[in-house]
Amino acid sequence: MAKLYVNPKVKRGRINPELQGHFSEHLGRCIYEGIYVGENSDIPNVNGMRTDVVEALKEIRVPVLRWPGGCFADEYHWKDGIGPKEKRKKMINTHWGGVVEDNSFGTHEFMELCRQLGCKTYINGNVGSGTVQEMSEWVEYMTFDGVSPMADMRAQNGHKDPWTVDYFGVGNENWGCGGNMRPEYYGDLYRRYQTYVRNYDSRKSISKIACGANAADYHWTEKVLETVFDHGSGFMNGLSLHYYTLPTGNWGKKGSALEYDEKEYYRTLKQTLKMEELIRRHGAIMDQFDPEKKIGMIIDEWGTWYDVEPGTNPGFLYQQSTMRDALVAGINLNLFNKHCDRVKMANIAQMVNVLQAVILTEGEKMVKTPTWHAFDLYKHHQGGELVESSIETKEAGLEAGYMVPNLTESVSMSEDGKLHATLTNLSLEEAADIQAVFADCGVKDVRGTILTGGMREHNTFDAPDEVHTRDFAAQITADGSVAFKLPPCSVVHLEIALV
Repeated sequence: MAKLYVNPKVKRGRINPELQGHFSEHLGRCIYEGIYVGENSDIPNVNGMRTDVVEALKEIRVPVLRWPGGCFADEYHWKDGIGPKEKRKKMINTHWGGVVEDNSFGTHEFMELCRQLGCKTYINGNVGSGTVQEMSEWVEYMTFDGVSPMADMRAQNGHKDPWTVDYFGVGNENWGCGGNMRPEYYGDLYRRYQTYVRNYDSRKSISKIACGANAADYHWTEKVLETVFDHGSGFMNGLSLHYYTLPTGNWGKKGSALEYDEKEYYRTLKQTLKMEELIRRHGAIMDQFDPEKKIGMIIDEWGTWYDVEPGTNPGFLYQQSTMRDALVAGINLNLFNKHCDRVKMANIAQMVNVLQAVILTEGEKMVKTPTWHAFDLYKHHQGGELVESSIETKEAGLEAGYMVPNLTESVSMSEDGKLHATLTNLSLEEAADIQAVFADCGVKDVRGTILTGGMREHNTFDAPDEVHTRDFAAQITADGSVAFKLPPCSVVHLEIALV
């Protein structure tokens, strides 16, 4: 029997709700058809936002949303997306599918979406093809409360009061699609551009996020920080990190979202677990410049990336989501919790119809993916205090080099004093008998919810509830511990009331 050790008296840091953040890019059917259908659509909507999608996202308590990209951000010019929709400039989305972007979803629409979701806003600015003036004016347009050209323009376009911008990304993937820059060059540009991301309201300070590394590019992290911190200049609240799970580790042929065998299943989870090494090693570099951990690691693109579904536009990145993806989500969310002293925000890519989406749509139909259900289990961690915990594991897998620990976990305490434990069983064959032991306290009640199924099980528009959560039983033992059996290929949430 594996032991889960929990010491509720030792707190390791606050789990920001933003660790369960999301990402919406002008890519494929994420925005258009997925989130936004327009006010005149037959699909039920509020101010153009799909009612079913918004309600589903509110269920999982989306805490923050990143927009408009992604690679799209560094070719996006915000003035194209304001004013009367019939007069907005049309453009070609050169990064994603070569389709026409009509800019009917712009700044006002994004802010309306966040209002409906009740979430924080994360705007990604254009450094790759934009100017300092353009970025400065966008911030003024969104946040200035007073008389100015941009504030007047906002009022003329129907929104007199300023909005709150919680996070502002100064560029995206500037080592690649955002300009193919060297880190020192980007570091100098960041210093310049962020100067004009002004806080017009001192009560609502904008958190500025610098473009960080692609996966294991530790050189980028070191050189950007070295450049930005020259002469002790801080200027940043966060540094991004992008890492995608590819089953093959090969961008040329990434593997199928639905057609895979057990070996590929374990290889996918092994690739996912590399996230911990990335957090530790990039974090160690950040510690050299920021030992007090005032700068957050912002993992604003993560998730699985497979070959697109057959018959779909290759530039739309549409893929299905199975129980394998739910476990990828569980592994990552447990890791983000465990490293909440440094990781302050994470944004799954992407929200609807793209990559590891939590929701898929087809016309008026909508389906919640297994990844949505994983987020539903983990939402109880939001705003909690990480408590000290560890679990005994053994290896699972089928081939050398691709073995994984059978279990991952994290535990937090909410404001009402209840413990919330989330665990994943990565094994495809063996259930795990687990005894949870709590230091210096007893247990008076435990309730569980589980997501489990075959590794390829998924939800479709014809069978939308094939994969769903259900109640899970755990027993309080005579010695005050909690015992339970975790089925193979499963994610579980336990709510534990202490004595």
